Amino acid sequence: MSRVNPTAAERTFEEGRLMAVLVAPIVSEKATMVGEKSNAVTFKVLQDATKPEIKAAVELMFKVEVKGVSVLNTKGKTKRFGKSVGRRDNVRKAYVTLKAGQELNLVGEGA
Repeated sequence: MSRVNPTAAERTFEEGRLMAVLVAPIVSEKATMVGEKSNAVTFKVLQDATKPEIKAAVELMFKVEVKGVSVLNTKGKTKRFGKSVGRRDNVRKAYVTLKAGQELNLVGEGA
């Protein structure tokens, strides 16, 4: 019986796409607490990014081993700017859990 869906290790991604998947790290109180508690790092990612893509992007860019990826979508809030009504963008967050002993340093060296 042939396999329809290859695993993440067997799947290859375009390197240019992987470089664009991670938009920015999220630095907040909650992200810091989660990071200290479960060795996880939080990123803002593209709306159409998949878990295997996020895992591959983190492993490629930061040279660390990823244990798992959790993703959550946050709807953008409606905000008023005087008389006009605007809307914040929807955000897709990825909580990337690293394997034991792995560490990801987002702060540049020598800063």
